[in-house]
Amino acid sequence: MVLKRTSHSVYETRYHLVWCPKRRRDVFSSDEVRERAEQLFREICENYDFDLIELEVASDHVHVMLSFPPKRSIGEVVRIMKSITARELFREFPWLRRRLWSGEVWNDGYFARTVGDRMTSEIIEKYIQNHRDIEQGPTQLNLKLRER
Repeated sequence: MVLKRTSHSVYETRYHLVWCPKRRRDVFSSDEVRERAEQLFREICENYDFDLIELEVASDHVHVMLSFPPKRSIGEVVRIMKSITARELFREFPWLRRRLWSGEVWNDGYFARTVGDRMTSEIIEKYIQNHRDIEQGPTQLNLKLRER
């Protein structure tokens, strides 16, 4: 994966996210609903500058692997994806409201895991431990103030 840049950061992030429909109902067993949900997820990622790496909409849950700028939290990204897809799916498939009968498409929770490429937690731990031993230069200039 390539390092990405924003005006104030350089990053390389990957997240594996999973969430389920309310009561783990199999609302995506319909090809039409599943395909539209996939399309919505792709459109959201494009509109919000999320890099969609992998997507699977199973009959009763969704797996997403994506990358997004560090200015956004995992919870914010999940909220964006769940709220937009819920609104659009209810609008386009009114029968889903009866199928779910709570007025909500998604369960409240989600699963999140960070995904490493070459940088495993072990490598980062060693880097931090070794970084302590590297002699550092002064972190701040020593300025002498004139006495008045």
